[in-house]
Amino acid sequence: MTLTELRYIVTLAQEQHFGHAAERCHVSQPTLSVGVKKLEEELGVLLFERTKSAVRVTPIGEKIVAQAQRVLEEAMTIRELANAGKNQLSAPLKVGTIYTIGPYLFPHLIPQLHRVAPEMPLYIEEDYTHNLRDKLRNGELDAIIVALPFSEPDILTKPLYDEPFSLLIPADHPWADRQDVSLDDLDDDRLLLLGEGHCFREQVLEACPTTRRGDEPKHSTIESSSLETIRHMVASGMGMTVLPMSAADDRYYSSDLLVTKQFRSPVPFRTVAIAWRASFPRPKAVDILSDSIRLCSVAAPADKA
Repeated sequence: MTLTELRYIVTLAQEQHFGHAAERCHVSQPTLSVGVKKLEEELGVLLFERTKSAVRVTPIGEKIVAQAQRVLEEAMTIRELANAGKNQLSAPLKVGTIYTIGPYLFPHLIPQLHRVAPEMPLYIEEDYTHNLRDKLRNGELDAIIVALPFSEPDILTKPLYDEPFSLLIPADHPWADRQDVSLDDLDDDRLLLLGEGHCFREQVLEACPTTRRGDEPKHSTIESSSLETIRHMVASGMGMTVLPMSAADDRYYSSDLLVTKQFRSPVPFRTVAIAWRASFPRPKAVDILSDSIRLCSVAAPADKA
């Protein structure tokens, strides 16, 4: 049984004429007749009643022709999927990112990606790293953008850029006139941090060791659910915070309320990376996503990339 033979019987059932069916299938009438007869012999049933004036489908033939039509439609779907797969940039890409990257990256990434891959819209999801890891592994996401370290079996990881940290303080803070700030200075003031579960919280505590005593923050901290909420609290005078450079702009507030200060060397930073399944069948999509992120990033390319 072949798809060609199934196409013969479907067409013959529609035309009820061997000559017309042969024309539609672009074969000779004897070729079509032989193909139909061969299939009938293989199945052991008569699919068509043949007379000198007409061709009629038998009752069992009607059921088999209907099933053959469904098989041909499914075969066409397979071809369409294969054709789509040849152009790896012609379908949506499901991308996940951690909360402290997405809001600051995507406003730059989407326009850049639209220029180079207009037929590849992004489905975007923001979540914690451990949730993104699970969704990547089970196929809910195609790629995720996270901060290193990130290691998972059968998952490929590519560092994209290194992003320095900076300090956000109220404009009337005593440090407002300084050129830069030392990490050691952070021990002298209230520090606002993201809550448990955010990897950026741990990155700040690890990059700025003076803020930690053992496993706990060394001094009084206030925790929040988002960097934007923390920004509002700093503007209101609640304390200071450490931000990734992509988030340390003057959004919402003028320099009369907020001031950003750079750290003295060694400047703390995080490495942002993209991760995807080694078996993912659209590596070109991952490549163009990676290149677009590099182009629109406000930070330096990672040395390990």
